[in-house]
Amino acid sequence: MGRNNSDLPPKGGDREEQILALAIDLFREKGYHGTSMQDIADAIGLRKGSLYHYVSSKEELLFTIFTRAVAALVEDISEIASTDEPARLRLRRAIKHHLRVVADNLSMLTIFFRELPALPPEKRREVLDGRDRYRGFFEAIITEGIARGEFCEVDPKMVTFAILGMCNGLYEWYSPQGRLSIDDIAESFTSLVLDGICRR
Repeated sequence: MGRNNSDLPPKGGDREEQILALAIDLFREKGYHGTSMQDIADAIGLRKGSLYHYVSSKEELLFTIFTRAVAALVEDISEIASTDEPARLRLRRAIKHHLRVVADNLSMLTIFFRELPALPPEKRREVLDGRDRYRGFFEAIITEGIARGEFCEVDPKMVTFAILGMCNGLYEWYSPQGRLSIDDIAESFTSLVLDGICRR
């Protein structure tokens, strides 16, 4: 027989992290809609009813993944954007930061890029608001670079979309065992961007 909830370890410990880690692996492998709570329970070695002691729904797990992905991206970007360094150096650091976060959290960011439509509208809006704030840091760097005469007269929003679109595609092809390191990739990407927008 399965254990009663009173026999289970308390909420708020390592068990939730184990469940989340397994959910990330399963969502990446099978897709959100292709993964059931029973799949997650089987992976962690719990009965399905016991799993609900730790998490209320599959949707809760997905939303947690999205909020953590946004938090990982936002961490450090404000500091990068607000320094007194030339805009071209800040943009270089911001691109490298973004690529590093994607590479270090590849499964989580894969879900972030693939599964946004699976969130209900109100939670999707919250995630999109965080994503838009993050984009704003890139736009601010580019806008300031134009004002300082470092960058050509480009559309900051369009350039931001181009940069992040290029960087976000990393999840589809990057491998830690591949021939290019993240530093190599960041150098190539930043050279492409800066060669295109920096004033000669």
